[in-house]
Amino acid sequence: MTALFPVFLKLAGRRCLVVGAGAVGEQKIAGLLDTGALIRVVACEASERVRAWAQQGTVELIIRGFAPEDLDDVFLVIAATRARSLDESIFLESQKRGVLCNVVDVPDLSDFFYPAVVRRGYLQIAISTAGQSPSLAQKLRRQLETQFGPAYAPWVAELGETRKLILASDLDPETKSELLHSLASRQAFELARDRQKQPVEGVRA
Repeated sequence: MTALFPVFLKLAGRRCLVVGAGAVGEQKIAGLLDTGALIRVVACEASERVRAWAQQGTVELIIRGFAPEDLDDVFLVIAATRARSLDESIFLESQKRGVLCNVVDVPDLSDFFYPAVVRRGYLQIAISTAGQSPSLAQKLRRQLETQFGPAYAPWVAELGETRKLILASDLDPETKSELLHSLASRQAFELARDRQKQPVEGVRA
């Protein structure tokens, strides 16, 4: 088995194509919205939500069947058509052009997989089974959502700001490293979480 390379991609300003705009395509489009990607959607039919995104200018929606030219200047493509022959043609065309392709729920026709993701602000924890068991990945995601609650979002943001100050200080490198590690400890998180729970002075619950 060839090992997968785990990576978080920067998609801002990159053209991403989604073929299919039904329930599955809509879900995949939604996952791209906050990335800053330039989203092109090609489909014979589109859900109301996808049409609304197009009216808002959030995505470019083209109502017709897929054509190879739709892959021009595309960084990655997601095929969500559920039509095997069409998915295969999209995958083969993307391979010719060196475009990363994911055919939803078809590992053999995918260059990358969608992980199950726990998001807490800047903190993202991704779980993948390389397409072997999405159900297991979802189960693990739910467990991690309980372990890493919403309080992690503001804490991680605070860590980022504090890190900038420490790195810009005149402390020696070893002290900086020790301080950064101590701030990322479980104890530091619990202290920050308890601070968040404290009522603001002068404000009654």
